[in-house]
Amino acid sequence: MRREDPGNGAGRSERARAAEAAALARPADLYGGTAVDEHTMSAAATDPRAPAGWQVPGGVHRLRDVLAEAAARPALHRGVLTSGTADQLAALTARGAQTPSACIQFIESDRLRLYGSWGVAEDWESIADMPLDGSLGGMVVRGSGAIIVDDATADDRVPPGVLRKHGGAYLGYPVHDRHGQVVGVCCAYDLRPREWAPEQITAVAEAAEVAALLIGEQLARHELEQQHRFLDAVLDSLHDGVTACDVAGKVVFANERMRRMRADDPLPGEPGSLPGEPGLFRALNGERLRDEPVVRPGRTKKTRHYLMDAQPILGPDGRVVGAVQALQDVTRQRRAERFRSCELAVTTALAEAPSIEAAGPRVLEAVVATLDWVHAELWLVDTAAEVVRAVARWSTPGWPTGITVPDELEYGQGLAGRSWQVDKPLWIRDVGRPQSLISPDTAAERLHTALAIPVHDGTGTIGVLTVFADAVEDPEDELVALMSGVAAHLGQFVERRRVENLQRQLVRSKNEYLALIGHELRTPLTSISAYTELLREADEATLVREGPRLIAVVERNALTLREIINELLELSALDAGHADVRRTPMDLAAVVRDVVERTRVAIGAAPVIIDADLPGELIVPGDRDRLRHIVENLLGSAIRYSPDGGHVEVTLRHTGRAAELAVSDAAADVPRDEREQLFTGRYRTSRGHDRVLPGSGLGLTLSRAVVERHNGSIELTGGDSGTTVLVRLPLEAR
Repeated sequence: MRREDPGNGAGRSERARAAEAAALARPADLYGGTAVDEHTMSAAATDPRAPAGWQVPGGVHRLRDVLAEAAARPALHRGVLTSGTADQLAALTARGAQTPSACIQFIESDRLRLYGSWGVAEDWESIADMPLDGSLGGMVVRGSGAIIVDDATADDRVPPGVLRKHGGAYLGYPVHDRHGQVVGVCCAYDLRPREWAPEQITAVAEAAEVAALLIGEQLARHELEQQHRFLDAVLDSLHDGVTACDVAGKVVFANERMRRMRADDPLPGEPGSLPGEPGLFRALNGERLRDEPVVRPGRTKKTRHYLMDAQPILGPDGRVVGAVQALQDVTRQRRAERFRSCELAVTTALAEAPSIEAAGPRVLEAVVATLDWVHAELWLVDTAAEVVRAVARWSTPGWPTGITVPDELEYGQGLAGRSWQVDKPLWIRDVGRPQSLISPDTAAERLHTALAIPVHDGTGTIGVLTVFADAVEDPEDELVALMSGVAAHLGQFVERRRVENLQRQLVRSKNEYLALIGHELRTPLTSISAYTELLREADEATLVREGPRLIAVVERNALTLREIINELLELSALDAGHADVRRTPMDLAAVVRDVVERTRVAIGAAPVIIDADLPGELIVPGDRDRLRHIVENLLGSAIRYSPDGGHVEVTLRHTGRAAELAVSDAAADVPRDEREQLFTGRYRTSRGHDRVLPGSGLGLTLSRAVVERHNGSIELTGGDSGTTVLVRLPLEAR
């Protein structure tokens, strides 16, 4: 407890000391404990010794009005007027009034709360919260005027309490806000009677005025802080990034959105330093910007696009006192525009290309440019060999190093092989990390994020599209969706080309069948008809002598006719998908070995050498009879192309996940531009026409149909001399 007596030190009576001791023992009693009537309030509000100007115009506020106004006002709290400030003001009040004690109180609802004190017990919480009813402070509030008590024992206005019982003096003035409403009380009191001097009364009145100024300032500051918080909340809720600077160029405000935008690039804090905020700099120079395009690297160094508004902030005198700018992130809109452009470029490239291999580079170029990545690859599935082969690749121009790309990947190997295996998109955040599915050579080319998308047609996965970035990026659904759309375009392109090829084949087949009927079928039919006529017209002696030979010719032509018809029916069933191809485990090596041995016996002394390089056993899932027919067709075709003698090699081996059968004929020089046409049906090479080789020309066409039903492939290869027919069949059923 602080015990100070600025003006009434020596000569104090025992009665005064006793009253002071009682008051300090029960500080709440200083303010009384009973209600005060309106007569008392009126008397308190009109004390003649109060300085002029302290009476509230318009008379006395009634109790219910005061309480209603107090309840309607927001409650003051200790954060508005700090206790340190209030304590200092109470000390100045005590010194000015020459009293040992002084208090500053403010209204909260229907109570008075102590905010500052001087000369009161340190445990001031016991009087920190007092009701307005039955207290001198309440009388000041209700009366809206000064309460001046020289001797509490002789003043009827004083409610029962320490001052009324033991005597003492009280001087209280109301504290008004800027609207004239009472918000508190500034009071000084002494525990012994005294006559208040005019200067002491004036000191308390001035202290009340200072308290009003202080509370006004604090309330204004509090309201300003609330406005700032409100404005900050509004600005932080915006989707645009907002920044403001002072006239020196120092950033003084940035909302939450802007702080997120600049997370990796802190806003400049030094005056005159705005390297990353050109809008603020231009606005400080008087420019007003609207929808100005801005491009910046984002948090992951990925380019982001903004629209910027900026303008100067003008003071009351019209001078520039700062600048403000707002950035709207339009990266998504720009990306959507690029995505549409990418789709257009992809569809244009596919529309103008004859094959997916030819369209690949242009498609990859559009993808790389759209994503702002650096490298892309297109892989196509070789079902028979169980591998994916790189058919196109594209790197952004100016990329410092060549990117190593393997020619092929096995099923499940690498990024493309794994995407083919799982048949879904794969996103690798950083290919440089262990077990990233990327070869160390490729990962060393400064590549980081990779994305693989499988390409589907109507039958399944036919390829994989892969793209690579030079920065680490987190998965983005939009990019995956774009790439899936590009992959869908590729799959539809392949499907359309397949349908177009089938339509062309259908038209060609009709023509070929008509030609076949007119040539291949007519020839044996003519022979059969002619020899039948001879048999009918021959006499008995001629029949005995020539009959067996004529019948043999008819039989041979009938057999040829039956073979042609069977091949046509088989080819038609395979093309239509009606053929029942039963794929069961079989030893392909045994089938090839048996066909080679039978062919050697059939050609007898013909000048054709057949060499076979076959494994002891090679099991594949297949239709034994149809695969045997393929081997017979290929070997028979090679021998027919070597009527003058030659060397035919038959090899069978296990390569990767496929069985590879090769039939090579050194004498069959098929021009490169005619090789693919041999599979179209009844096509004869220029050499075949020149040599008038036997056969219907359906062998390779039928062989391709059977191989494709086994999910395999067949092609013609070779150099300048000789041709090889290469058949690949998968080792596992798919």
